[in-house]
Amino acid sequence: MPEGPEIRRAADKLEAAVLGKPITAAWFAFPALKAFEKALVGQKVECIETRGKALLTHFSDGLTLYSHNQLYGVWRVVNAGEIPETNRVLRVNLQTADKAILLYSASDIEMLDAEGVASHPFLLRVGPDVLDLTLSAEQVKERLLSARFRKRQFSGLLLDQAFLAGLGNYLRVEILWAVGLLAQHKAQDLTPVQLDKLSHALLDIPRHSYNTRGNVDENKHHGAIFSFKVFHRAGQKCERCGGKIEKTMLSSRPFYWCPGCQH
Repeated sequence: MPEGPEIRRAADKLEAAVLGKPITAAWFAFPALKAFEKALVGQKVECIETRGKALLTHFSDGLTLYSHNQLYGVWRVVNAGEIPETNRVLRVNLQTADKAILLYSASDIEMLDAEGVASHPFLLRVGPDVLDLTLSAEQVKERLLSARFRKRQFSGLLLDQAFLAGLGNYLRVEILWAVGLLAQHKAQDLTPVQLDKLSHALLDIPRHSYNTRGNVDENKHHGAIFSFKVFHRAGQKCERCGGKIEKTMLSSRPFYWCPGCQH
């Protein structure tokens, strides 16, 4: 399941293909969206915004295409006029003079005006995005200590998009290892030093994953590579303390940790 950094990189690829180019043809599979096919011709994609795992494709006429890939949706970039052979079901086709972006298999797709974006149930529910550079560690600490979240175990909290959008399972695992905490902890029980370390890690690790473009090399541990320290490393040696990394299930997802240095 892709997490925030992977969704943002997918949006970057879409933007690189069609940003600022007039739409020459638009096609939607769902009848409710058919009326927008002609309306979008001549409009330009102004930006593609990510809110956790949702994509917002903003057009120059003020309309926004909302899409959430859920489990099976995937966007692809192709040359204009090209329709790849695939078993996936095409849902959206946005063409420009030279490139097209295609959305397959997703079912959560809507066209919204500004008011629709502001009142959309998912967008109202989702928390601030960890890749939003205006979000600070101090603001994250305030959310951690808020009445809504301070009593939640990290095992579930760090998967809850209402807390911070864009986090997911591998980020949950790596963040907790980085700050030396167990998943059963709650923000209300942490020391000021622990809170500060966690607040920074909740932003630094997802952003590092995004900035290194998802490169993963388990044999290199320098700043240019995003390397898994515990995720998918059950039975291997912890590089920090030499203990053996273990695996269990928490919140219905596989969880990895080091009993030797996470307390």
